[in-house]
Amino acid sequence: MPRGAERRISTTTARRLAVAKQHLSDEAAAQVDSKKILDVVRDLGCLQIDPIKVVAPSHQIVLWSRLGRFPLPELDDLLWKERKLFEYWAHEASIVLTEDYPLYHSMMEGFLESAPFPQSYRSRVRAWVSRNAKLRSYVLGELRAKGPRLSRRFENAGPRHAATAWSSGSDVSRMLHFLQFRGEVMVVGREGGQKVWGLASEFLPKWVSREDLSEEEVQLRAVQRAVKALGVATKAHIKLHFLRRRYRDVDATLRKLESEYKIRRVLLEGSGSEEGSYYVHADDLKRLDDIEAGKWRPKTTLLSPFDNLICDRARTSSLFGFEYRVEIYTPASQRKHGYYVLPILDGDRLIGRVDPYFDREAGRLIVKAVHAEEGAPRDRKTAARVRGAVDSLAESLGASKVDFTTRVPESWKSELR
Repeated sequence: MPRGAERRISTTTARRLAVAKQHLSDEAAAQVDSKKILDVVRDLGCLQIDPIKVVAPSHQIVLWSRLGRFPLPELDDLLWKERKLFEYWAHEASIVLTEDYPLYHSMMEGFLESAPFPQSYRSRVRAWVSRNAKLRSYVLGELRAKGPRLSRRFENAGPRHAATAWSSGSDVSRMLHFLQFRGEVMVVGREGGQKVWGLASEFLPKWVSREDLSEEEVQLRAVQRAVKALGVATKAHIKLHFLRRRYRDVDATLRKLESEYKIRRVLLEGSGSEEGSYYVHADDLKRLDDIEAGKWRPKTTLLSPFDNLICDRARTSSLFGFEYRVEIYTPASQRKHGYYVLPILDGDRLIGRVDPYFDREAGRLIVKAVHAEEGAPRDRKTAARVRGAVDSLAESLGASKVDFTTRVPESWKSELR
């Protein structure tokens, strides 16, 4: 498509489309059921899983930001009873859609080749799997004979290594994760947050398609999912979303989708041609028209550090002017904003950060600090919206009280106390 045919949009319009496509505009529905949860996951593509629970698990915060308080049992049912969701690897370890299984199935057998691993790592994994062929047979045999189990319930735990938040450090745990990538085993439940493992062949519903997609078809479907989820996206943004770093030839895929009029280019006003050329899915052009016509209902909420809107830090910086860094592993004395900081989304702008901690025993949400971005509105109405978002989070957690410290912006103190 010639450069002159590109539609020009403002950065504000681009941000609003991005926010709207992430289900972060409009108020939360009065009633939330499993269908609404599934609709959100379908449009986002995945929910990143993270083991840190200072406030709540990340995927629960992501859903709360969009749905408000929602019934956790409904999410559990979607995962473990209806099995319309399952745990696998999207842009990171994630909860993904079972209806998308063909996308993952087509990559499972050759996951070492499709995943973003250096050649040296691939060689080490192949060698380790070859050395542990008996362990592989043992793990699969135990699951076949005795059914789903925690990794620690395997009698032959094997040698142990350094444990992480993700793994117990045993060879059994390593083998289970390898077999998960291969699609031979799956997480079939959780006990106290720990993974319960089972055979994929026994857990997957019968209605799941095992269609073998060509690499080209996987790319065509995945790139469209990424563009739709992002709203507006450059080639670089697409590469880091949904099937992160597993797009073999994004240029060819984008050319084909453009030639079929499934995506369109837009140019952000005030940007150079290289960094300003974005893609919008054809299905979202009407949404883009509506936003430009003023059909936009902003809301204020808090975001998980691993929220889909901000998981690409470079995109967050360029599109929203917001620099975000997770400081969990930064020594406390060197942290700038806090341990588990939630960005504040106000309409189409990221205006600040909240550093909260949920004291489950006392039923209190403790806000250790609130930081306002330079240029953020300092009026009382904005402060009230921020307070409303914090109170909504507290309610969703079941906290009976919110306690603020004195570390809040002076102009917001009337509401944040």
